[in-house]
Amino acid sequence: MGIELVGVEGASCCGFPLRGINTFLWLYLTARNMALIEKMKMDALVLCNGCHLSFTEAKAMFDQNSELKDRINSFLKEEGLHCTGNVRIKHTIQVLYDDIGIDRIKELVVRPIENLKFAAFYGCHAIRPSSIGRPDDSINPHKMEELIQAIGGETEYYPERTECCGAGLLAYSMTALKLAAQRLKTIQSYGFDGIVTCCPYCFKMLDAKQQFIKQTLGEESIDMPVFYHFQLLGLTMGVKEEKLALNLNLSPIDRVLESFRK
Repeated sequence: MGIELVGVEGASCCGFPLRGINTFLWLYLTARNMALIEKMKMDALVLCNGCHLSFTEAKAMFDQNSELKDRINSFLKEEGLHCTGNVRIKHTIQVLYDDIGIDRIKELVVRPIENLKFAAFYGCHAIRPSSIGRPDDSINPHKMEELIQAIGGETEYYPERTECCGAGLLAYSMTALKLAAQRLKTIQSYGFDGIVTCCPYCFKMLDAKQQFIKQTLGEESIDMPVFYHFQLLGLTMGVKEEKLALNLNLSPIDRVLESFRK
């Protein structure tokens, strides 16, 4: 696709899991990562919905509160860092849809998906809160659906595509698992062949915990393949399965992969 990816040396957690515990620590960690990227004079491609929201919220807060930004920078100074908040932050959906574009993606597809219908599952933090600007419309997102169609997949809108996967409630594990189970059962009932998500948190809940949900809640009927969106994109562009880490998926993806192995 012509995009050069460079790792950020010294990067850490964005602080998102600490947001409700210590707001200043969360902002400090986010600002520290942004400062490292600013030092590189590059844009930030953020692979996680939670990280993207942290970066975007921190920028908005710094714009509104110079005193807070100065206080954060007084701590960053100890590492020789300074955060202006001016780094351009890009979500994976924005890069694919807005920068590369649907037409270019269609050109790069060598093995389009055939006769399979996928549910786009955005994840809360990709589209909310809308007031600070998110990668897609908070009420009626459409970019993931169009990206699925660009690689040959079928899709359709369904009411639950913007709802929570339950990951934010993992401290209350049974509640989190019940929410994830509801999403999986509902999506399966609509006749989708699989789920595509752009959020690592959603992937963790719907893919990695699917077997645990079945065992713990007795939801034996759940049987839904789940893909991180770059995995499905890579398959259609001829990238080998092992390079896409598909061996790490824990949901039943083999029946989908069979269509690419023929």
